[in-house]
Amino acid sequence: MTTENPAKKMKLDGPKIGTHSGHFHADEALAVSMLRLLPTYSSSPVIRTRDPALLADCHTVVDVGAVYDPASNRFDHHQREFTTFFPGHSTKLSSAGLVYMHFGKAIISAVTGLSPGQDLDLLFEKIYTDFIEAFDANDNGISVYDSKDVEAANLTKKFEDRGFSIASVVNRYNYTHDQSAATQSAEQKQADEDARFQKASTFVGEQFVLELTDRAAAWLPARKEVAAAYEARLQYDAQGRILVLHKGMPWTDHLYTLEKEAQIPEGVAPQVLYVLFPESEEPTSKWRIRAVSKENGGFQNRKDLPDAWKGVRDEELDKVTGIPGGVFVHAAGFIGGNKTYEGALAMAQKALEL
Repeated sequence: MTTENPAKKMKLDGPKIGTHSGHFHADEALAVSMLRLLPTYSSSPVIRTRDPALLADCHTVVDVGAVYDPASNRFDHHQREFTTFFPGHSTKLSSAGLVYMHFGKAIISAVTGLSPGQDLDLLFEKIYTDFIEAFDANDNGISVYDSKDVEAANLTKKFEDRGFSIASVVNRYNYTHDQSAATQSAEQKQADEDARFQKASTFVGEQFVLELTDRAAAWLPARKEVAAAYEARLQYDAQGRILVLHKGMPWTDHLYTLEKEAQIPEGVAPQVLYVLFPESEEPTSKWRIRAVSKENGGFQNRKDLPDAWKGVRDEELDKVTGIPGGVFVHAAGFIGGNKTYEGALAMAQKALEL
């Protein structure tokens, strides 16, 4: 049975988007879904073909055609002479990066309502760095780490992670195990493939919109609040090693940036070691103390919570710390909790001494 194409349920009378037929990848799936977020392309049909005559009839073509020419809306990256990068980055662009570079600010405005200005520029760069660039690298065969450096360091994987990515999910949509496929006509097979591409593109587009809306609603506003907390940090520790936030928010990126940009006075530590924040916005909320991770270090922290506290809870934690109201300290030492703000602050201040 041929899979029904979701696109048939809507009237597709917008300017045609062309991309290649056959095995599809995450970059063109994302490129198509991003274009469709713009009013111009919201009702555009997608023509999946390698026929130059059919592609010539398309308003916009991505990932096929061996032409990169924004003036004619041609966005391919496979030609030998192609060496285009997103400003400030060194990863060669794929069709996803090309579409984002040329349409990204308009897409962000369409989805979030942000007007041109500093906030939109910050978000434009952030979304490329945290989301789009990985699509470009994946399609161009670029690894996160240089393979020669990995080999020289004699590093081996602890587990296999090839199936744990957006690209691997898109790849799964390439395959069908429908037993009737063997008897389908060429037109039916193409329709089935197009339907699977549409599902993949919808999936990737949803991830993009989730990333974008979260960054716009939470990450972007947090920038000013983290900056204010950073300026106020000396009231909690003379060396400025404790940061206090009065509600939960994404703070790590902003903290790293603030530290890099700051003019550190003599006697003040160059880095914050612990961040305090409430578990909820309720007045009686418990408080958390989080050890700041090393930048790009995962769960490697600048300073763990004390070893003697790790894995200890409740009254036993009170005895070990000498501070009432203890809730827990994780066995890995990256986070802990107290019933009150005062208790969490006391824990952070004492942890600095140990």
